[in-house]
Amino acid sequence: MKFISWNVNGLRAICGKGFADIFQQLDADFFCLQETKLQEGVLDLEFPGYQSFWNYAEKKGYSGTAIYTRHTPLSVSYGIGIEEHDHEGRVICLEMEDFYLVNVYVPNSQDGLRRLEYREKWEDDFRAYLCRLADRKGVIVCGDLNVAHQEIDLKNPSTNHFSAGFSDQERAKMTLLQEAGFIDSWRWQHPTEIKYSWWSYRMRARERNVGWRIDYFMVSGEKFGASDLSTRIESTEIHNEIFGSDHCPVELILK
Repeated sequence: MKFISWNVNGLRAICGKGFADIFQQLDADFFCLQETKLQEGVLDLEFPGYQSFWNYAEKKGYSGTAIYTRHTPLSVSYGIGIEEHDHEGRVICLEMEDFYLVNVYVPNSQDGLRRLEYREKWEDDFRAYLCRLADRKGVIVCGDLNVAHQEIDLKNPSTNHFSAGFSDQERAKMTLLQEAGFIDSWRWQHPTEIKYSWWSYRMRARERNVGWRIDYFMVSGEKFGASDLSTRIESTEIHNEIFGSDHCPVELILK
């Protein structure tokens, strides 16, 4: 079963850059998008054989998530059930027979870490939400988690310790998520490999491969007992050969 996650940084924009062809090429069972930047009714983009589910931000042209799926879910939920977090279209959860698929676009702490306090509250509430799900059945959480966890996960760690996405506080929250029982599937399979999923549009960063790995597939691990999905991980990939956004797609295949 193949899963793809991609922060498209504006779905309308990427549709003019070959998105439909890339979608077909990747041929996923589940295709999760972040930063769609749409309001309901703005874009009618459907693919044969897929159902789609959308969570729109209240703010126009901001945030937003979507999932295309070949498999009909048992249920679909939007947000994490906490009022202060559920206005920006950041979470969709599909309940399948033997797992939950959670697509997320985690809030950015922004320049000067001005939204860091909110980000930390989000992280605690989102982690608790995921743990509640994992107490019932396996959980796959994917998306732009807006954090490079380890120094290996970005090109220039020494100059970014006070930057959004690599602050000590954000990295500590990712550590807590892993300590709670969630596995970074790509790093689990590639413990020493350097590969990035996001590049700034500035200073030819992608051309020079000055990037960050901030897009993930996390799965519930053995700490959750019967909800352990780690033994089903077959392969993982970061498709940095695919362009169209400042992020590239990431992939998980489960047995």
